[in-house]
Amino acid sequence: MNYSDTIDFLYNQLPAFERQGGDGYKPGLQTSQDLDDLAGNPHRAYKCIHIAGTNGKGSTSHLIASILQMQGYKVGLYTSPHIVDFRERIRVNGEKISEQAVVDFTERHLKSGYEGHPSFFELTSTLAFEYFKKQNVDFAVVEVGLGGRLDSTNIITPILSVITNISIDHTQFLGNTPAEIATEKAGIIKAGIPSVIGEAEGEVRATFEAKAAAEHSPIVFAQDSPEVMSGKSVGGHCVIETRDYGTLVNELGGEYQIKNSNTVLTAIKALKGLGVEISDEAVKNGFTNVVKNTGLIGRWQTIGENPRVICDSGHNVGAFAYITEQLKNEDYESLHMVMGFMADKDVDKVLEMLPKDATYYFTQASTPRAMKAEELQKKAAAHGLHGKCYTTVDKAKNMAIAAAEAHDLVYIGGSMYVLAEALK
Repeated sequence: MNYSDTIDFLYNQLPAFERQGGDGYKPGLQTSQDLDDLAGNPHRAYKCIHIAGTNGKGSTSHLIASILQMQGYKVGLYTSPHIVDFRERIRVNGEKISEQAVVDFTERHLKSGYEGHPSFFELTSTLAFEYFKKQNVDFAVVEVGLGGRLDSTNIITPILSVITNISIDHTQFLGNTPAEIATEKAGIIKAGIPSVIGEAEGEVRATFEAKAAAEHSPIVFAQDSPEVMSGKSVGGHCVIETRDYGTLVNELGGEYQIKNSNTVLTAIKALKGLGVEISDEAVKNGFTNVVKNTGLIGRWQTIGENPRVICDSGHNVGAFAYITEQLKNEDYESLHMVMGFMADKDVDKVLEMLPKDATYYFTQASTPRAMKAEELQKKAAAHGLHGKCYTTVDKAKNMAIAAAEAHDLVYIGGSMYVLAEALK
């Protein structure tokens, strides 16, 4: 097999939620455990930090990895989904896994005689855990794929569990209420292992507290004793004033990074309490160089000027609560919105939040899960949002940029798949 054959196998011959939606979602841990046993339980060779949450878990994972790298540790980072290249999912000190390593693992799996039927994510998770062992990492920062309790990554025993927040998303798998979703996310809280929760109120908080008590897990809520005192988005970055580190510049832009930063700093404090050496300088440099250190893309990312073009990976109600506020704070004359969504998202609630005075360019990503641009246009019209349809993201992006004046703002988002095609 060459690399192209291997990627084709991973995507098309295994169940894959990201391409098939519900038909590709495979809950449960038995197959993941079987694969892990076949690989020799590689995740036991290093310390893991497990991160779940509806929004912000990707940024949080990358920031923690960046800080640990700046301290001098060798750090594995497993995240999903990728934006442009499959290999973005598995990195060591920011370097993507090699194509040959992906090929070698897949060939060994096919020759192993394993009679189960692993999903795309189950096999990819095993690949990541084994690769990190081969690379002799000190730490692996592992982002949950979907939910927590039944996610393939939940076979690990981390030294710290982090849950960023809870919002309504993936209701067909995780539940219809915040408390039901919190129960699934709380599944990563392990017996005796400390947990950090970014933000939680009411029944969501009670759910986390109950799970932590049952597992005798020390639990800290970042909002109770905030490390971040204030913050604002400035020039594409987030400048935050902190309790212990003075002024930090988070290379990731967007007002929503203020709460992510607070979660990260609380997690760093917890890691220090576990005896992990992390200097103040490593924290500062980790925030300032997170993109360089980890290769993160798609978080309020500026990809063009005159007009300014911003793309963001936010794709649910919780994310757009922050995105719409951020748009209000941006300096522009007119706003152009290139939007596309997956068909299984609660699009109406998002559309209700979007600015009515923008010009819209409705589009669809080239995946079977995408909502048709014409359907999105009709739904948007019911919420007072108007614009034209475009059959590809590239056409929509180009038309928006062509129509915008130098001092306008072009926003591209709604789905990571839209973002991926815009960045290509």
